[in-house]
Amino acid sequence: MIKRNPCIANIKAGYLFPEVAKRRREFAETHPDAKIISLGIGNTTEPITPHIDAGLTEAARKLSTPEGYSGYGDEQGLTALRERIAAVFYNGKVAADEVFISDGAKCDIGRLQLLFGAGTEVAVQDPSYPVYVDGSVLIGAAGSWTGTGYQGITYLPCTAENGYFPDLSALPKKGLIYFCSPNNPTGAVATREQLERLVEAAYKNSSVIIFDAAYAEYIRDPALPKSIYEIEGAKKCAIEVNSFSKPIGFTGVRLGWSVVPKELVYSSGESVNADWNRICTTVFNGAGNIAQAGGLAALEPEGLKEMKELTDFYLGNAKLIRSALRELGINCVGGDNSPYIWAQFPGRDSWEVFGEILEKCHVVTTPGSGFGPAGESFIRFSAFGHRSDVEEACRRLAKLK
Repeated sequence: MIKRNPCIANIKAGYLFPEVAKRRREFAETHPDAKIISLGIGNTTEPITPHIDAGLTEAARKLSTPEGYSGYGDEQGLTALRERIAAVFYNGKVAADEVFISDGAKCDIGRLQLLFGAGTEVAVQDPSYPVYVDGSVLIGAAGSWTGTGYQGITYLPCTAENGYFPDLSALPKKGLIYFCSPNNPTGAVATREQLERLVEAAYKNSSVIIFDAAYAEYIRDPALPKSIYEIEGAKKCAIEVNSFSKPIGFTGVRLGWSVVPKELVYSSGESVNADWNRICTTVFNGAGNIAQAGGLAALEPEGLKEMKELTDFYLGNAKLIRSALRELGINCVGGDNSPYIWAQFPGRDSWEVFGEILEKCHVVTTPGSGFGPAGESFIRFSAFGHRSDVEEACRRLAKLK
């Protein structure tokens, strides 16, 4: 028989979120009367808002008519949507042909590895979204699990002691740097000065930043950058990924984008933008036409108003969770410019705390150790939930006293 890809053999068997779901199911089976509330996985819960839903609905209706039917579209996305994203989110700093529409940020993060391949040095914030590391292992840019991390990955601790911004002296030369702001899982947001230092260090080291801005629309402090391209020089050393999932509830609809600047080149001088275009037209057939119509509706004035209202709603949930935890004397960050709250339980095993919260409160969370070595002793709380559920969960958390 054909041999297995050895890179798959290197990856740990259990991805974090399916493991959380598995433990929830097991608890539910042994506690059939428990009403379990999830503050764990970052899956949105509120209905798609009216104007955006109308855009989706009308696009679906048109497909049933001869004049409105559409088949394959451009793999790079609808020109109108690329233009709208460039104008709304980047204020002219990015050209429409630098925007590539996709089926979500997570999918793009995995595909982006094809640009650089095996042997590329990789650095990640620690803790960080697991797909940065797992995608690196699958492509061969990282090796086997050591018990605390993967060989070939440079983990950049982001802790309370360093203000959740890493020591940049450890960055690799000619490598990839995965950076997420607002950060998943900590909820921390990098300042302009911090991002200036990151861009300067990446350019100096001939490295490329993969900047995950999937939660940018939750930033309310106008002093905090929403895009890496607000930083001078970033177009020469950074790719940005973003998504409609969390700001307008498209987790199931699936729509995102990546920005690959034409100024970004390899050490040999070839265009990264041109290579990304080739990858998109080779292994991707384009985002769904209906989803893209919904994205266009979201970027109209009424859609942007609904986006603000929806993200405000989830930030309201986050404020409730953060307040409940602080009343219990639990140190936490995030929840002000992010839908995640990062709570510390000093000296304790994250999975143990996860189990205690599930057992005592019937509330599902996410153990911090699943996001990297520096996440041990932390728990991530997600603000994606119905208000009544969040309020009930906050009352139950009092049982942790």
